[in-house]
Amino acid sequence: MTPPPGAAPLHAFLEHDGPIPMVHRGAPLNSDSQVVENTRAAFRRAYRGGFRYFETDVRVTQDGVLVACHDHSLRRVAGERVQIAQVTWAELSNIPVGDEPLPRLVDLLDEYPDVSFNIDPKVDAAVRPLVGLLLDRDVLARTCVASFSDRRLRWVRTALGPRVCTAAGPRELRRAMTQMAGGQTLDLPGVDVLQVPRWLTRRTPRLGTRRVDLLEFARRVDLPVHVWTVNDGAEMARLLARGVDGVMSDDTDVLTDVFTANGWRPHR
Repeated sequence: MTPPPGAAPLHAFLEHDGPIPMVHRGAPLNSDSQVVENTRAAFRRAYRGGFRYFETDVRVTQDGVLVACHDHSLRRVAGERVQIAQVTWAELSNIPVGDEPLPRLVDLLDEYPDVSFNIDPKVDAAVRPLVGLLLDRDVLARTCVASFSDRRLRWVRTALGPRVCTAAGPRELRRAMTQMAGGQTLDLPGVDVLQVPRWLTRRTPRLGTRRVDLLEFARRVDLPVHVWTVNDGAEMARLLARGVDGVMSDDTDVLTDVFTANGWRPHR
């Protein structure tokens, strides 16, 4: 997305020629095979497919190492009743998820220097090491932090200020919906992008005799909107036609087909 003349400059993370195709947790689905989410194999395949925006979750081990994982344990992804917060990285690195151990966030950042990362710290304990890592690796320009915790987002913004791109938290999204329903101007200080579940784009409060669309509402103040998690090609195409600024998906095939049909060229 490119800001219109006179608008405030966007974070580098948001500067993209057209809508952003973002692989969600490494986009573990496609028509050929299935890899485990948030693994090196998933991110490797996405990168080879030409994608340069990765969404991932981070948790922290007992000894403070950030790893890419959504759940608090390995039960769903590896069949192990191992709590990530209760083991050291040395212990966790000996447990395969798919064919390899879970990747450390630092390894993903180093392995893919031309990739932008949308990072969701899943626990409070992950915030401080995340802030430290982003500063140490000097990757704020290619990072966006999102969270279902308003507190974690507040901590990140306090620590990093406007140097880092952050998405709206739950309270901020509720405030946006309230403002939209009340016919107000969207006003969310500190928020650089709305990242919303796809069902939220269907909510259209009535203002007088007409209904107002969330995408239209955000567009009035040049606030980008990313939608998650969209795995249906027809729905993704409709969202792009409505002007969304980014889509997260678990399926690299769907992302490729729909985005190339809309003019996107994968990196090679």
